[in-house]
Amino acid sequence: MSVSIAAAADRSVRAPLPVLGRDVTVPLVTGGTVPYAALDYAASAPALQRVWDDVAAYAPYYGSVHRGAGYLSQLSTDLFENARRTVAEFLGCRAEDQVVFTRSTTDSLNLLARALPAGCRVFVFETEHHASLLPWRDARVTYLDAPRTPEQAVATLERALADREPGRPDGEHPEGPALVCVTGASNVTGELWPVRELAAVAHAHGARIVLDAAQLAPHHPVSVTDLDVDWVAFSGHKLYAPFGAGVLAGRADWLREAEPYLAGGGASRRVGRRADGGVDVEWHQDAARHEAGSPNVIGAYAVASACKALTEAGFDALVARERYLIGRVRAGLAEVPEVRVLSLFGDDAPRVGVISFVVEGWNSSHFAAALSAEYGIGVRDGLFCAHPLVRTLLGGDPQAQGECGAPEAAPGERSLNAVRVSFGAGTPDEHVERFVTAVRELVRDGAKWRYRTEDGRCVPAV
Repeated sequence: MSVSIAAAADRSVRAPLPVLGRDVTVPLVTGGTVPYAALDYAASAPALQRVWDDVAAYAPYYGSVHRGAGYLSQLSTDLFENARRTVAEFLGCRAEDQVVFTRSTTDSLNLLARALPAGCRVFVFETEHHASLLPWRDARVTYLDAPRTPEQAVATLERALADREPGRPDGEHPEGPALVCVTGASNVTGELWPVRELAAVAHAHGARIVLDAAQLAPHHPVSVTDLDVDWVAFSGHKLYAPFGAGVLAGRADWLREAEPYLAGGGASRRVGRRADGGVDVEWHQDAARHEAGSPNVIGAYAVASACKALTEAGFDALVARERYLIGRVRAGLAEVPEVRVLSLFGDDAPRVGVISFVVEGWNSSHFAAALSAEYGIGVRDGLFCAHPLVRTLLGGDPQAQGECGAPEAAPGERSLNAVRVSFGAGTPDEHVERFVTAVRELVRDGAKWRYRTEDGRCVPAV
């Protein structure tokens, strides 16, 4: 009995969730076709079949949201607001938190940046994705050096916050409010960051913290309450939900007190002309304040559907299966001496299914092009919208050049790019095995085709 139960559990761990595109075949430059191996989940994950089916079932009933008296408008409004509640439950939000639907993680963090109180100081590690590194440039920003261990990350933030003047007994800080922005999982190395510990340090110094969960939420449960963060941001397209929606969820006060992110219908409660010819506006106090225009109801519904699907699948099983895939990829890459995996916290650091590496003797854009053209494998190459981090990990030392140059590289940095393989709940074992085999063969035998640079990309020569 125990053996059969273990076998059944193992099968459940090894079974990927159904996603779109699993039956798509692509041509190989060497001839023939092969099922496409989508190993670029960190950029955009394929849509879950469940999400696609839910959206297709709703599509005939699509209508305007919040401002329509007709049946379809009322149904769409209920669906939109139910999606908000589903996301709040998925994120373990507090009762008083707001869930704002945006376009993406980038949009969410720019919204929060626009809502910062006057004089707010922002603390952000240089290791962040550009979505969480760049929005704060109009604020007072302290950029923190890349830590080399989770403990060093906590200590670095502790020192930076302690350098501010001490707060008063009433809890207010003479320098004004502060915000810490941190990723949950690196989009370059996949390594998990000590979010709960960083949140504790931030709050101990009177600061707030926002979590960029773009790479964390598709792989691990994210609870605003358990992690004790003030806000969390993520993107639907990385959570197996296309259609261009994102989320900013968390404390309502800064959002309520800020001018609307976009001015327009939906954000305004009352608008009237003044005697002097101007316009008076009363803005909404809830999430609608920052959702001007016609809401992306299909995008919001897709996000909610993905949240339900991942919750029902069970993160314990999803995490266990992903650990198996991570172990297989890392073991395969370790068998190739010419491959160097990039890491900030070390080989033993816990991580999600995101692994970046460089190959001795190859330019990364050339290597990625060969994986695609000769094996039907889609990966990412470059600096992954995290330029300071990748340059830190590569140490600024040139690697030997392949046939193709790095896209958009600065002079002297033509080789400062890497290959990133990423996967998740929908990845079949075969895709991972094909990738490991392809890396081994390309390093051992070289590419079977000639390549050239075209518009900054490495492509097969014709």
